[in-house]
Amino acid sequence: MSHTPNLKLTILALALGSFAIGTSEFAAMGLLPWYAADLGVTEPMAGHVVSAYALGVVVGAPITSILGAKLPRRRYLAALIAIYGVMNLIAAVLPGYATLVGARFLAGLPHGGFLGVAMLFAADALPKEQRARGVTHVLLGLTIANIIGVPFANLLGQGFGWRWGFGLPGLLALVAAILILRLAPRVGAVPGANPLAELRALINPSVLMILLVGAIGFGGLFAVYSYLSAAMLATTQPPAWAVPAALSAFGIGGTLGSIGAARMTIWLKPFGAALALILFSLFTQGFASFAVGNWPLMVASALLLGLGSGMVVPLQTHLMDVAGNAQSMAAAMNHAAFNAANALGPWLAGLALAAGWGWQSSGYVGIGLSLAGLVALVLAWGVERRKTA
Repeated sequence: MSHTPNLKLTILALALGSFAIGTSEFAAMGLLPWYAADLGVTEPMAGHVVSAYALGVVVGAPITSILGAKLPRRRYLAALIAIYGVMNLIAAVLPGYATLVGARFLAGLPHGGFLGVAMLFAADALPKEQRARGVTHVLLGLTIANIIGVPFANLLGQGFGWRWGFGLPGLLALVAAILILRLAPRVGAVPGANPLAELRALINPSVLMILLVGAIGFGGLFAVYSYLSAAMLATTQPPAWAVPAALSAFGIGGTLGSIGAARMTIWLKPFGAALALILFSLFTQGFASFAVGNWPLMVASALLLGLGSGMVVPLQTHLMDVAGNAQSMAAAMNHAAFNAANALGPWLAGLALAAGWGWQSSGYVGIGLSLAGLVALVLAWGVERRKTA
């Protein structure tokens, strides 16, 4: 990759696409109090906007993988990120709560297919033992979005209206689509690509167990992060810059965490890195509950949450080893699994809040989901041990 300028520029274009996705996905969480108030709904009800997007990712990942199996990756990636941009712009301009929920669901449909194939593209450019770094190249677009894009979208939302939080990443996604079409190598479809072969990922026990780890274990992070802004505003009197600072702290932690996750995956192998990240997540979610009511500690908890957010790297790296000829499906479903976590975590935390358990309850929900993810990881490890026995 370092010797191919065109490939470098292509990966930058892909990272811009992931930056747009990260800005849109996480801005929807940070701006939740503002669109809840504007649309006249409760904050737990506004959480359905976040969950609808995540559900769209889960539904869209297998569909886009099958439809795009025989398409050249250049056109496939450009089409998906263009659709993503259009759906975000629709969310930004059409009125009403139901319309926003529907638009966010549609915006989620291309998410998994784009990020999954983009990560495969970057990973394939590196030697096998360095593939985790390729995954990280694209993933950094998501994490840097949380440093720059999400706080900026939050400031725009506070100053000019929350709809800018969807309009801005929509425009960036369209720019990414144009750049991918212009810069990506003009190569044909993956040789031997077969839509039916992609479906085999959905019946592969090794793939399914890893997806289960992401779907459950990562839900704890989203349970806490989705309501972080609302909890800070409800339990403290922070300065105007505190919420954007917390969102940026999460992004800084996510960037460092992704780089660290790549190194851990190389040193400890995927299962060892995943175990370390789940154990760290248990600590961060406990600290998040403790921090409620103290906005400086809540900003610190956002940083810690970000540091533990690199789980996608070891899981994606292991999926490359076990998915066989269903690489695109497995990669897309990995993002679907994490967005299932994005739906599950806020939903359960919303139930806890609606039951009157207090803002600390999102951290308790997070701890429970991380413990369940730890159990799933042990079961996944057992499946691999039986295969090699």
